[in-house]
Amino acid sequence: MINYQRRTTTAVKIKNLMMGSDYPVRVQSMTSTNTNDIEGSVAQCRRIADAGADLVRLTAQGVREADSIGVIRRQLIDEGYDVPLVADIHFNPKAAFEAARMTDKVRINPGNFVDVARTFKKLTFTDEEYAREIEKIAEALIPFIAICKEHGTAVRLGVNHGSLSDRIMSRYGDTPAGMVESVMEFLRVMVAQDFYNVVISIKASNTVVMVETVRRLVVAMDAEDMHFPLHLGVTEAGDGEDGRIKSAVGIGTLLAEGVGDTIRVSLSEDPELEVPVAQKLVQYITSRAGHSHIDGCECSDYNHIQPQRRTSRSVADAVGGRCLPVTVASCLPAEVKGDLRPDFYSVPEGVDVADGNRYIVPADNYKAVEGTYPLFDVSRLADAAECQAPMVWVEASADTPVDHLEPLRNMPRAVLVISPANVNVPGSLQAMLHGLMTAEIDVPVVVRCSYPDTDIEWLQVKSGADFGTLLLNGFRDGIWFEAPQYADAERLVRCQYGILQAARLRMSKTEFISCPSCGRTLFDLQTTVQQVKAATSHLSHLKIGIMGCIVNGPGEMADADYGYVGAAVGKISLYKGKECIEKNIPQEEAIPRLIALIKANGDWVEPAANH
Repeated sequence: MINYQRRTTTAVKIKNLMMGSDYPVRVQSMTSTNTNDIEGSVAQCRRIADAGADLVRLTAQGVREADSIGVIRRQLIDEGYDVPLVADIHFNPKAAFEAARMTDKVRINPGNFVDVARTFKKLTFTDEEYAREIEKIAEALIPFIAICKEHGTAVRLGVNHGSLSDRIMSRYGDTPAGMVESVMEFLRVMVAQDFYNVVISIKASNTVVMVETVRRLVVAMDAEDMHFPLHLGVTEAGDGEDGRIKSAVGIGTLLAEGVGDTIRVSLSEDPELEVPVAQKLVQYITSRAGHSHIDGCECSDYNHIQPQRRTSRSVADAVGGRCLPVTVASCLPAEVKGDLRPDFYSVPEGVDVADGNRYIVPADNYKAVEGTYPLFDVSRLADAAECQAPMVWVEASADTPVDHLEPLRNMPRAVLVISPANVNVPGSLQAMLHGLMTAEIDVPVVVRCSYPDTDIEWLQVKSGADFGTLLLNGFRDGIWFEAPQYADAERLVRCQYGILQAARLRMSKTEFISCPSCGRTLFDLQTTVQQVKAATSHLSHLKIGIMGCIVNGPGEMADADYGYVGAAVGKISLYKGKECIEKNIPQEEAIPRLIALIKANGDWVEPAANH
């Protein structure tokens, strides 16, 4: 967690592409066309490959679609495109067998390859019945593995939080442990058959669940001497800024600790737009390879699998303790015109701050005005200790020796601000934070980072990955980042709140859990997402799922309050949590009836006049 190093894995060959081991982290995307639309699929594969993707995935609901992938593959080769193609299989082993003959890699889902589709029923199994169900996995997999060996086809075992089988649910519940065991059951068969051309993905739309599950999987594989490459992704991340930030938070946290060999940023947008976001994320994280060594080690009682919030004292009932993570922005209130406002403004000398907002000002500019707090450099700790302000902020570089911060132990009104001291931003910061934990100095810590970029997508990726890593790892008192070359302060504030929401720590707007479009999608996803957002985006207390089909929809929406799911062409089903409330209603009636459902359950509020 402190010094960056890629996890060591076995190597996997996918056509002429190598993955895992010392090979670069690969980027991929998935088509949104009907796979039987050969020309449309070929054109979209070309666009994805031209954007720089290393692999392209297509859905294969049946044997016909699997055959179509073979046709698409040959046509792409004829046109000079050598990009490997991956067939995405759900529920249909026959399609997987055919795809193994036709394409370069086949993704199967342990949640529905052998077991029946998830029904959300509470099933019970005796130990003998459960063992018999496990035997069925080998019976189904061994013939499939034989075909893959014969044709040199790679396999991806892809578990989604939303598609665990009822059998797994009956024993493990809807948990990370259940997701891990779902994969391990299949991996044991693969290893017993001496088949190692396997990549694993284990995903969720909830970043906390996704990160915990991947960490558990690495531990479980290590325990059985398995070292397969990992595919990372946050399912149903959404679109626009939310989708980019949520993906950066989840994927970036794992990449930062060296885990991950291929990634997909799943956006509810044209698939080729996913590629540059993923490339930025990979470039940002892997560029820290070989960084100068950071001294430090994890606190001895730190739980890496399920990090708990670092214990800190509360200062002025505003920062630390059990307070929500705070946001700090280096701007004036007039520069932020939206609904989301930072908790604190950091302003330079000479600014009039007596207006009811909370300000952090240079120590030499501090006056005893309500809502104004001084910021001291760590070299002036003695002055900070003597200051009588209700809250005193002290700034230090992350390479400051922890013993130099000992006076903070006896400064109950102090807040520590730390900035990175290494190109490995989260590693540098975590070294100091773990040092404070080991020394039991419980001063609240706000992390401050500055980014030189002017491109908003770079800012979203970098800040999401850096702060997401810290927040998901338990360092949650506050965030403060600046982009001196980027003029839109309001956008930066919105980005801060987006990171906190993606880390599941502070809800500031409606959360939309929307899938990336694929060939299974039963409506125009991008248009529908915008329509649902337009009707419900003022409901900041709710999570709403917008799913193109039933493969992962109901399961991934287990984390949502309400769901809008494609049931058939032109037909929508509406959900309250996991329960389907209305089935197969006409699409043109779906949004008004979704609103009616929200109202019927007492969760509707009228939008403000200026919404």
